[in-house]
Amino acid sequence: MAYELYYWPGIQGRGEFIRLALEEAGADYVDVARQPEGMDALTAVLDGDEVARPPFAPPFLKDGDVVIGQTAAILFYLGERLGLAPRDEAGRLWVHQIQLTIADIVGEAHDSHHPISVDLYYEEQQPEALRRAKTFREARIPKYLAWFETILARNPKSDSHLVGSGVTYADLSLFQIVEGLSYAFPRGMKRALAKTPLVAGLHDAVAKRPRIRAYLASDRRIPFNEAGIFRHYSELDG
Repeated sequence: MAYELYYWPGIQGRGEFIRLALEEAGADYVDVARQPEGMDALTAVLDGDEVARPPFAPPFLKDGDVVIGQTAAILFYLGERLGLAPRDEAGRLWVHQIQLTIADIVGEAHDSHHPISVDLYYEEQQPEALRRAKTFREARIPKYLAWFETILARNPKSDSHLVGSGVTYADLSLFQIVEGLSYAFPRGMKRALAKTPLVAGLHDAVAKRPRIRAYLASDRRIPFNEAGIFRHYSELDG
């Protein structure tokens, strides 16, 4: 039975981290909301009574009768099943910890353009966004990337993977972080990546993986746009 991924159809957003794992593993999956009447199916799960433990919001994944919400929880569930997590418990928890930290930077990236409220347009909070983005660009992005650089440098099995000697879903997610932040803050990320060559190398290596390369070239990969988490406003790039 194919995995069913439920996420908004017009943006990469948080769902993209799950898509990358499914694509890398060559898993059989359906991107439900991008199918005919798919949004009706998505809202039926959110608003209906068919699920005893309803997710708060997309993304969520259905695997038969199992329904999992939250990106990090979904990837924790999929990691072992798709061969994208270590076999030992300590390794799986370490990958999960990295993924939770990635969730933190995703939230901060979103708040760089919507620092006050998701219910307001960017233009209604632009002065506050300018201040928030400056701190994010100059302090927070370098701090996060330096942490990932340290993890790569300290991995005894490979400095091109965050954990162990093979690709994990955390590697794929860090690739997506670099992709998204490079779209949103091209000048800031050029400076940050110059100081974190192992992170830059991981990104380039993931992009060359056969299934990921094919996915990036396909119409399944939704282009970045100004409706998603990673948005490019030139004034926020300093």
